[in-house]
Amino acid sequence: MADTKREIERKYEATDATRLPDLSRVAGVARAVPKGVTELDAVYYDTPGLRLAADSLTLRRRTGGADEGWHLKFPVAAGIRDELHEPLGDTLPPSFAALLRSRLRHDEVTPVVRLLSSRDVQHLTDADGTLLAEVSVDTVLAERFAGEGRGTTATWTEIEVELVDDGDPAFLDAVGKRLRKAGVRPSDASSKLARALAETTPVRKKKRETEDPHTAGDHVLAYVREQIRTIVERDPAVRRDLPDSVHKMRVATRRLRSAFKTYRKILDREVTDPIGAELKWLAGELGVDRDQEVLDERLTTGIDALPTTLALGPVRGRLQVWSAARRTGSRRRIIDVLDGERYLDLLDTLDALAADPPLRPAASRAPGKALPRAVLKDYERLARRMEHALEHPPGPERDTAMHEARKAAKRARYAGEAARPALGKPAKRFARRMKAVQSLLGDHQDSVVAREALRTLAVQAHAAGETTFTWGLLYGHEEATADRRERELPEVWARASDPALRADLVR
Repeated sequence: MADTKREIERKYEATDATRLPDLSRVAGVARAVPKGVTELDAVYYDTPGLRLAADSLTLRRRTGGADEGWHLKFPVAAGIRDELHEPLGDTLPPSFAALLRSRLRHDEVTPVVRLLSSRDVQHLTDADGTLLAEVSVDTVLAERFAGEGRGTTATWTEIEVELVDDGDPAFLDAVGKRLRKAGVRPSDASSKLARALAETTPVRKKKRETEDPHTAGDHVLAYVREQIRTIVERDPAVRRDLPDSVHKMRVATRRLRSAFKTYRKILDREVTDPIGAELKWLAGELGVDRDQEVLDERLTTGIDALPTTLALGPVRGRLQVWSAARRTGSRRRIIDVLDGERYLDLLDTLDALAADPPLRPAASRAPGKALPRAVLKDYERLARRMEHALEHPPGPERDTAMHEARKAAKRARYAGEAARPALGKPAKRFARRMKAVQSLLGDHQDSVVAREALRTLAVQAHAAGETTFTWGLLYGHEEATADRRERELPEVWARASDPALRADLVR
């Protein structure tokens, strides 16, 4: 696995005549220590269509400096990026190729820009000599290798202030204040690559600004494209096993499937149904690890809440063993799925859908008419399932009915969220009420699943000669949780089914 660091930095404009102010006068700084000049030679790679740059990703091979090698940077927030490093080599490291697969697909990366930088560095340290930040004045020569600006060069000077690992970002504010007082202004460019591409691309007439969505189809497509982007963008995070990455990618697949079903009067089902089936497959593959993770967290929380006198036997150890057995190979399987041709074909199909959407006649209608109809149809589906769930007495049949209602509540919620840009606050309120129903039903379903797991754990513990007291106690707690949720449901549903909520959607 590549080495990773969180890069937090600020960039500023400079000229050859720019002089850094005395940064030892910044609060907390005792010394500004000169570290000399380093010559850096970096070649940046991308697809012919600059797909990486479009997503603010940078891939480079750099010589010179203490960290020469291959670098891959993912944006996290403004001025914050995750930088991955692999040793110097002649070809793209396999780990980087995997992380970029959702963007590259079947394309090869080629050199697009070469940057020669002369970097004059100083370290800002505190009274103990601890490094706080690195400040560099970079004199840059950029040469375009490919594209419309082939052979074009550009030069500039910039100042970078990079925070030390685990440093306080507020320190960068203090340094920036000192620089601004000296007349140094923040840079408009997010990265050297972005600036190089901008300054080596021939000036063309600006394209007409994209118009705001004005039809029902425009709004649905904006939502669909947002979910497609999320799937692609979460791919590297899943491969890096970042927290919540699988969940976010899975939710995007579900939102997309739901949109296809809700807005089938706008997008042709003959096209979207097969895509929806593939999204269901992907969500299922992603869900193996996620579902076990949620279950483990619930059971562990239950054990933690017990007094130590009631946690009898090796309950934690048995839970860990049981969980590990269920997770065996699941992480590897997810990576295999993301590396497979079926997944790549799905991404290509989603791109084609976004580029040439299968719009039906209703797509040209005003959003205030077409979207509420679709949202209300999902509500009616939920209402039928809720009626069915509430008419059953407690037991397995009600559990199943409530689970089906939960899925309908989720779809109604997603429908409201998708319509929010067009319908405003009424759609926001509708989605919020649907989410409340979904959350309650979700907690009930999690209790059903937890009870099944607790029974299995009790059986295994009994077979091993261990006491089953704690497992039975936790089972009882889950039964009580399910009972509370069932008693709360009528009131939550009454709020969500308020006729005024739906009337506001069509005004």
